[in-house]
Amino acid sequence: MMMLLHLHIPSPLKPPLAQTTARLCNCTPAATDSGINFRRKLLYLQSLNVNLKKALDLNPNIRAAPLSTLHSITQCLSSMGLELADVGRILDMYPQLLSADPYSDIYPIFDFLLHPVEIPFPQIRKSITRCPRILVSDPEAQLKPAFEFLTELGFVGPNKLTSQTTVLLVSSVEHTLMPKIEFLIGLGIDYEEVRNMVVRSPGLLTFSVEKNFSPKLEYFIKEMNGDLEEIKRFPQYFSFSLERKIKPRHRLLMEHAVFMSLPVMLKVSDGEFNVQLIEKRLRMVEDPRRS
Repeated sequence: MMMLLHLHIPSPLKPPLAQTTARLCNCTPAATDSGINFRRKLLYLQSLNVNLKKALDLNPNIRAAPLSTLHSITQCLSSMGLELADVGRILDMYPQLLSADPYSDIYPIFDFLLHPVEIPFPQIRKSITRCPRILVSDPEAQLKPAFEFLTELGFVGPNKLTSQTTVLLVSSVEHTLMPKIEFLIGLGIDYEEVRNMVVRSPGLLTFSVEKNFSPKLEYFIKEMNGDLEEIKRFPQYFSFSLERKIKPRHRLLMEHAVFMSLPVMLKVSDGEFNVQLIEKRLRMVEDPRRS
């Protein structure tokens, strides 16, 4: 009697996206129209290098939004000069933008940058890529108050905000900007001098009082016997790393009894600093009265 062999033939492996789709939308193999549309959205997001799980977790509205919504937000960002790679990176960072309405949520931000702030159109891309968070900031509640504060502070005319400094617009006036101003005034620096310092070195308004200003100022006063007048002349001091640059270079100067002003000590590369240190030591050997 002939025996029939029952062979088990394994089913083909599902491609990664099909697995993702099944897991995220619980679709059956016989996909419905909605399942097909959902898969198209996933494919589109995948083409932009957007993390699918993260996007759906942070913005469940993507499930119901039509594919045209995703296309429109991409086209909106591209119309302002952003390259597709920039668009994908921004949408991955802020998935809430994927279901945004370009006309009510995005274009008002572009309009704010172009007109009150007066960022030239070719520079808009730099403003956005340097600070994507600006795209999820409310123009009236967030951007306008910050802009008005910065304008009063002195960011006008030749010192007006640029694509490099529009990052300041996402800062809270009460919780971020004012504490820096109050800290510097608390040191005994006049308000007008503080204004000049921050306009010359806008990065001061992005630094933490607790993690940056306080420890660097303490080292400057106690270890370097520094004078606040030098900080007024060179507020960029706070932009250099305390552990990686300020302390090592200052200790080398102390070890060899050499003096350098803050700009000379900090602005140059390691190689240039070492050359200057050697030159000063040689001059001291030739004439001990010089340093």
